[in-house]
Amino acid sequence: MSIGDIPEVSVTELPDDFTAVTDAVMLDVREDDEWANGHIRGAIHIPMGDIPVRYDEIDQDADLYVVCHASGRSMRVLQYLKQQLGYEGTCVEGGMLAWVQGGKPVEVGPAENGN
Repeated sequence: MSIGDIPEVSVTELPDDFTAVTDAVMLDVREDDEWANGHIRGAIHIPMGDIPVRYDEIDQDADLYVVCHASGRSMRVLQYLKQQLGYEGTCVEGGMLAWVQGGKPVEVGPAENGN
């Protein structure tokens, strides 16, 4: 699977908050400091480097959306998940840059579970 084969979604097509969403997962693959500076409410946080050992935290039955700063890491994570594990997912086009520029809300602070 090439990067060009990975589907993308505009931030305008996504809910502002994933806390109560039961059929989709927003996965943030940025580093801890990036997450603390602002993230999507209800997203799960697994830094890109931790994906190979923490992928089991991702609900395989839910629609998967992956976000990073600008889409590069999201694309690589989605490529890895598809090639290694058969997971399908969608990249958030433009990442958190597009999220903020689109006026979408962000939550600030470290993850409660220390991730």
